[in-house]
Amino acid sequence: MGIFVFLPLVLPLSAWPIARLAEQRLHPRTATTLLTGVAAVMALCSTVCLALLMVVGTAQLPGNPLPDGWSDPKVRDSVPRHEIVGKAAIPVLLAVLAGCAHTLLRHLRLRGRAHAALEGLPATEVAVLPDPQPYAYALPGGPRDRIVVSTAMLARLASRERRAVFAHERAHLAARHHRHLLIVLLAARANPFLLPLRNAVAYTAERWADEEAAQAVGSRRAVARAIGMAALASRGTPSPTLAGLAAPGPLPRRVAALLGPAPAVHSWPSLLTTAGPAVWTAAAGALLSAMSSANSALTLLLLLHAATPL
Repeated sequence: MGIFVFLPLVLPLSAWPIARLAEQRLHPRTATTLLTGVAAVMALCSTVCLALLMVVGTAQLPGNPLPDGWSDPKVRDSVPRHEIVGKAAIPVLLAVLAGCAHTLLRHLRLRGRAHAALEGLPATEVAVLPDPQPYAYALPGGPRDRIVVSTAMLARLASRERRAVFAHERAHLAARHHRHLLIVLLAARANPFLLPLRNAVAYTAERWADEEAAQAVGSRRAVARAIGMAALASRGTPSPTLAGLAAPGPLPRRVAALLGPAPAVHSWPSLLTTAGPAVWTAAAGALLSAMSSANSALTLLLLLHAATPL
């Protein structure tokens, strides 16, 4: 495996430039899809390489139930400084798996509680809860996707701004933004170097919904007003994996973007643009991560097969 087994652990650094530039240089839909895909690939590859390192480290432990051949010197020598790295990978991988499992279970539990809070209400698209706390968010799953909004939030908004709120949340549900948010959150749990991508997707998903709402309402200024008023009053969403009108992202930048012209839709930026080289660097990093993890997995599999007596 050699040094290649370590590359997927640090290659997420290659996506940092596009994580910074995507918010301003790419259409929000393109940015959200691209960053989510890159984060998912890099997180999976780094986890695979941690698992490979753990196999080598576990084989070194006395009394392990693995075949004796797995501790063969050729297997251990396939990882540089295997004495330290192999054993260190064991608690790291366990921490990654525990963190991802906790995040996923928390997401499912909070969604279940949110749906349970709507029991007894009419089965309409918009669920209005009598609550003095202002909030509005998209709640996927259950019998049907719902938009949850409190009476306090509706009382703060004019008619056109309410339409903007509902259009914004419909956009979140239609584009399944909760999946993007959950994927990048799990990716950041798997590899902390992916934290900038998680933050960027949290912002671009909101910008994507802002643009969809502006088209539905027919007024970018109305959506900007709704965002501003909701953000000043809102307490946010129950979970970072649920999308809401006033949820993540620097609010002044979202409002400023809505007060300006609509962003141009480009599926892939040209190399002549500022974002072009950053996009290609991130794509190359994801591809190299996949190749490195596949090469390391195949090499270790062949070594283990050769060292294991039939």
